[in-house]
Amino acid sequence: MLIDEGPSKTTHIMHSVNVNYKVLKEYVEFLIKQGLVEERIIEKGRIVYAITSRGVAVLKGLKELKQIFPTLRESLARTL
Repeated sequence: MLIDEGPSKTTHIMHSVNVNYKVLKEYVEFLIKQGLVEERIIEKGRIVYAITSRGVAVLKGLKELKQIFPTLRESLARTL
């Protein structure tokens, strides 16, 4: 979501991913600790969350793995 839409407020993220505030805060805190998402302060002290360059790299790696796994699954099925 953040990679496609850019920095977003908490309420926008909550609605997009369909989780409540408490759950979202736990996920966001985890992602911040991992260096995948960062908190930014914009006009009037409002907070938005944005994906970091490390987060973009991790997503890219996950997409590549997703493409590889169907091939691995087929190879394993043939060897078993």
